[in-house]
Amino acid sequence: MLFNSLHFLVFLPVVLVLYYLLKHQYRWVLLFVASSYFYSVFYPPYLLILYAIILVDYSAGLGMERTTGFPRKLILLVSIVANIGLLSYFKYYNFFIDAANDTYAALGWEGNFKHLAIILPIGLSFHTFQSLSYTIEVYWKRQKAERHIGYFANYVLFFPQMVAGPIERYASLGEQLHIKQVLNYDNIANGLRLILYGLFIKMCVADNLAPLANQLYSNPGNVTTASTWIGLVAFAIQIYADFYGYSTIAIGAGRCMGIKMMDNFRQPYFATGIQSFWQRWHISLSTWFRDYVYIPLGGSRVSTARWMLNILAVFALSGFWHGANYTFIIWGLAHATLYFIEYFLHKTPLLPFTKTFSGRAIGGVITFTAVTLVWVFFRAADMTQAKLVFESAFGIAQTAEVIIEPTLWQLLPVAVFIVFEALIYGKRFEEWAGSYSVAIRWSTYAILAFCIVLFSGIQTYPFIYFQF
Repeated sequence: MLFNSLHFLVFLPVVLVLYYLLKHQYRWVLLFVASSYFYSVFYPPYLLILYAIILVDYSAGLGMERTTGFPRKLILLVSIVANIGLLSYFKYYNFFIDAANDTYAALGWEGNFKHLAIILPIGLSFHTFQSLSYTIEVYWKRQKAERHIGYFANYVLFFPQMVAGPIERYASLGEQLHIKQVLNYDNIANGLRLILYGLFIKMCVADNLAPLANQLYSNPGNVTTASTWIGLVAFAIQIYADFYGYSTIAIGAGRCMGIKMMDNFRQPYFATGIQSFWQRWHISLSTWFRDYVYIPLGGSRVSTARWMLNILAVFALSGFWHGANYTFIIWGLAHATLYFIEYFLHKTPLLPFTKTFSGRAIGGVITFTAVTLVWVFFRAADMTQAKLVFESAFGIAQTAEVIIEPTLWQLLPVAVFIVFEALIYGKRFEEWAGSYSVAIRWSTYAILAFCIVLFSGIQTYPFIYFQF
């Protein structure tokens, strides 16, 4: 079920009415049924995969709390293998088959391993990482095992964020599901504000920029240099608006039920460096890798060489998490390279200007340009297409006939979005809106609603991160 569909705009109010009418002890049943239905709209059989994850990790949590020593480690290993195994089969099986065939061919042998017709369950990477964080926290004794399977199921299934995050920890989301929430004006008002802003970002910004990015990647190597940069910037803003829009709607839907979820974005394109960018972009995933990969590997409490290996591991895994393609791994490694360059430059007197306003502005432009170029590996279908796009960007293409011409209809919502992002800098939209008078608030809502009606893309595009 898409957030930007009539189906959801009917579904959510019905769930909210029933949620507040039911006694607290029965709400878990409503959330379980509602979340199962929400996911089943995509492809019902894959609910069985989610139920399997729930049963394995719920049992693992109870088992680890009752054991010590090797049996405890073994239970954690079972949980990790079950989750990563499912993810590997559905998401990476055919990738590994291709890698095996390529290896055999390089050795002069005949590799004839066949692909399987596998459909990737929507949001599987998010489900597995969220559920894994629970079992790891229980193993580390930082989280008590949940004894009510219904509440644990809702932690994994919670419909606002089950498909594309944010990836929540049980100590936050799971514990809040136990709290008796009462109908509260502030929760409903703030939730609806976030939903409105999220719909504007997705429907007016992301969906209007999608055709521009698609035009570039449909004609790699045959687009003029100026048009290539238009397409590159269009995709950079599209993917941010698409994912940010989803996260904002998800946080808003949860807030309507009194559930507070973590921010997933904090104006990342206003960052003045790569490290700052990753502190603002997809925060729930970045902190997951920090807590469960980077710190266990030693973090920064090791030699410089070992620290660099830790950073490379995190970025490579982050890239591979996004997709079963070498381009995603290169995307991650490219960010690691930029991270290292910035780190070592800041240890020299080469960047004294970064502490001034003009220096930060220059740093922001450089960061946005670098991130925009690296997005090519994320968006390209393969390395050949990425190479052609880079050739067009730097005027090396053999032919350059296609011109991308954005319309005023496409640019106006982007301008409105940039203005709003600048105005609310450092805050979330509902906090910013709530700090102003009734007249200003409702004028803002009217502008957003007007934009949604007037500028919504003719074609509705699925959320990009649904494929992960």
